[in-house]
Amino acid sequence: MELKHIDIANLAVSATNMRGVKKAPDLTNILPSVRARGVLVPLIVRRESCPEPAEGGSPETYEIIAGKRRYHAALIVAEENGGISDPLPCAVMAAGDDAAALEASIIENIARLDPDEVTRWENFTRLVKEGRTPEDISNTFGLTALQVKRTLALGNLMPRIRTLYKGGHIDVTTVRHLTLASKAQQRDWLKLLDDEDAYAPVGHRLKEWLFGGASIPTSVALFPLDAYTGGIVSDLFGEDSYFASSEQFWQAQRATVEMKADAYRDEGWQDVVILEPGEYFHTWEHERLPKKKGGRVYIAIDSRGGVTFHEGYVTTKEARKVEKGGAIERKARPELSAPLANYVTLHRYAAVSARLAEAPAIALRLMVAHAIAGSDLWDVEIQTRRGKSDAISESIENSLGEASIDIYRREALSLLDLGEDDASVSGGKYSSFSRDLGRLFLKLLTLDDKGVMTILSVVMAETLQAGTPMIELLGQYLEVDMTLCWEPDMALVDLLGDKEVVNAILAEVAGEDVAQANAKATGKVQRSIIEDCIEGKRGREKRVGWAPRWMTFPPSSYTGRGGVATVEQWDAAQALLEPEPEAEREEDAPQTDASLLEPVGQDDPDPAADESEGEEEEPGQLAA
Repeated sequence: MELKHIDIANLAVSATNMRGVKKAPDLTNILPSVRARGVLVPLIVRRESCPEPAEGGSPETYEIIAGKRRYHAALIVAEENGGISDPLPCAVMAAGDDAAALEASIIENIARLDPDEVTRWENFTRLVKEGRTPEDISNTFGLTALQVKRTLALGNLMPRIRTLYKGGHIDVTTVRHLTLASKAQQRDWLKLLDDEDAYAPVGHRLKEWLFGGASIPTSVALFPLDAYTGGIVSDLFGEDSYFASSEQFWQAQRATVEMKADAYRDEGWQDVVILEPGEYFHTWEHERLPKKKGGRVYIAIDSRGGVTFHEGYVTTKEARKVEKGGAIERKARPELSAPLANYVTLHRYAAVSARLAEAPAIALRLMVAHAIAGSDLWDVEIQTRRGKSDAISESIENSLGEASIDIYRREALSLLDLGEDDASVSGGKYSSFSRDLGRLFLKLLTLDDKGVMTILSVVMAETLQAGTPMIELLGQYLEVDMTLCWEPDMALVDLLGDKEVVNAILAEVAGEDVAQANAKATGKVQRSIIEDCIEGKRGREKRVGWAPRWMTFPPSSYTGRGGVATVEQWDAAQALLEPEPEAEREEDAPQTDASLLEPVGQDDPDPAADESEGEEEEPGQLAA
């Protein structure tokens, strides 16, 4: 930008200024300072002819992109001084780009006086029409994409509702719910607002009014009610009536919508898009285009059954393409309508799921694949090994337990032909890498039961939630000895802070005599002795085969104060093991199969082979 001083007579407000040309600005907070010191902050302008001579324009006028309030304050001061005014400091932009000018105006004005949300919507909408995407606007103004979309969503409102909101007559929660309402619902709500004897719901009650309940008024039906075979309930205290069965209503309404769509196609519309019920048609994402140029019809169905037809629209991206001489690509009409596709999908699912229930070996492999890759219905997360400090994370990473599971992890990755350097076998939809569900399933079909169980064990280990009663149950059943898979380290010692606990641990690792002799020593001194015993230095014997009470299975505490999570979790686990008052006799109670604790060995018989022995394989079926 070029900085220069420009005579006030050669300045005029630009039409791209976000605060507009005709609206008088509020000068209350800046007029005194302009009177005292003049205009200190440069106006943002560009050299271009101005079509508004009433604002002081001339053929050589510089348009004010940002700084309208400073300009008007300077005009008042000049009038007070008999028409005498110093040239105003200005930063001159390059001419031509209205979108860039509008962006500059918005940025400059937001920094000085935050505009109301409706004003933002008006200007953001202008930017969208100039070709800016919501993402562009988000990046330019330092807003989140959600903030921009919420502002643009005000375009779904009727003008009167926007005016009420701008004037402070509607709160933000109410207006956001109204952006999700159809125009018919907005009109109904305004009628309630205007009726002194009626109640217009606001806030969360408005949301319930818009979307809650199963009552669907007959007024939203596109089909003739005399041809409707379902029940209709009349309101004895009003003129409205409602459909008794929402399911029957939706069946009839969808069929009628399909007929309407066919009628539009017969009229020559190239494309008709039927939105899913509850999916909103955002005007700020679309622009008008006539039928002969490729505009399409969008049919929006709200959650209460109301239908709105938006004729002659394309996406903003397509509109830019048309402006550059391109053509709208016509989408081929699908062979199956949405209801028919749903019918086919669910019946095929029922057939496959019934057959799957008869094939446990295949179901096992499919379940393992889902646990690894995830799906829209399966969301399995990996237990994080990251601690609350770098020292804890490093301790976990270098632990014997982590080293042991890593061996099994490498074996599982190799069996699945996955990268052996991957951090885990599991790769759900939120992980840093993804797994292909179909490929995993096909690979698992080629593995024997031993290989599948090896993979399953690793996946379960990776996705087992830490800090739960299940850890305590498993620790007991698997007879986990912490001293065989964990060694005390400095990370533990540094975390010891309670002096009573420190002294008790000192007695365990160094002996009662040492603990009593140092009972009055500082915690730092006692921790130093514990460190010497753990590492076997400074003449102290190395303590082997020791674990703090909270880490053993079952766990216990050093004090009676409570606050030991592992003990609380063990108490919860024990409650599950206690027999109910009317439990079966002990000899009839189910017992854990001891063979479940045995690892799958190389020479273990294949369970699937035992089941299938003596049976012929059905032709055309996969053998797991």
